[in-house]
Amino acid sequence: MAKCEICEKKLSYGNKISIARSHVSRRSTRTFKPNIRTVKANVDGTVKRISVCAKCLRSGKVKRA
Repeated sequence: MAKCEICEKKLSYGNKISIARSHVSRRSTRTFKPNIRTVKANVDGTVKRISVCAKCLRSGKVKRA
């Protein structure tokens, strides 16, 4: 799976909890996927295609080409 080349954000894992949330709740694993975009960006003066998360794009950490 792709990860952000700026902030190193990648897949993370957690638990799905049943809606009832009873005393004996059933849990199963789930994955949280980052919102990765492939963009052309200026990296050290050259234009490259890099994988970047949407948060880094919004915050201005990446200069698009």
